[in-house]
Amino acid sequence: MNYTFGLIGSGNMGGAIARAASRSVQDGILSDHDQEKAKALAVQLHFSAGDSQEAAKESRYLFLGVKPHLMATVLEGIAPALEQRETPPILVSMAAGLTIAQLQAMAGKAYPVIRIMPNTPVSVGQGVILYTASPEATPDMVEGFRSILSQSGKLYPIEESLMDVGAAVSGCGPAYAYLVMDALADGGVACGLPRPDAIRYAAQTLLGAAQMVLETGKHPDQLKNEVCSPGGSTIQGVRTLEQRGVRAAMMDAVIAACEKNAALGG
Repeated sequence: MNYTFGLIGSGNMGGAIARAASRSVQDGILSDHDQEKAKALAVQLHFSAGDSQEAAKESRYLFLGVKPHLMATVLEGIAPALEQRETPPILVSMAAGLTIAQLQAMAGKAYPVIRIMPNTPVSVGQGVILYTASPEATPDMVEGFRSILSQSGKLYPIEESLMDVGAAVSGCGPAYAYLVMDALADGGVACGLPRPDAIRYAAQTLLGAAQMVLETGKHPDQLKNEVCSPGGSTIQGVRTLEQRGVRAAMMDAVIAACEKNAALGG
């Protein structure tokens, strides 16, 4: 095998994974149905570019950045190449909703499979990757996978039965955070802040708040209470958010995403 890391599907999520992997490995191959896209990204990351057949034949870890509804077609197309290999590939799927058993059935064989749910901040080394491995994936294989993505952020093992809900929080969560960030900035602009400043302040505030939770170990509600001085402005802002149902809306967003994740594998 010529490559430690291979990727089929160089879209937004696949591209983010490739960027994260490029910080840890030098030998990678990227492919996509749009080969020009794969070539452009490969040049940026100092990887090679090729078609899906080459990636399937030559990659030790074959990452599948393929939409769930296209996965069966892609795996069927590369199944002969996988079968001809001297050593089995380690398939790493980021397709929401598709179980390890479904992926192995689509590939036509019980290959080692690591199912992951990453989020786009992996591309800047601050992401979350949830993962679960099939019984065929040995501890050494899993450790090799973790090594490839060691510069992506945080990697958390999770039971496969919890993957859909975990993905609804961490995989979809950046979109919710960006929505909140944009709204905070809009509020600042409405009160007179220049937009670039408002966005910068909102982004750093969310970053700092997240770091407080991770480093102090305090519950978010406790940290929220510590900001809310009696009779102060923050508690009035929190009251307004509660009146508008922001907490319930966030909960409903996670539930809706979880249900959609489960439906994608149906």
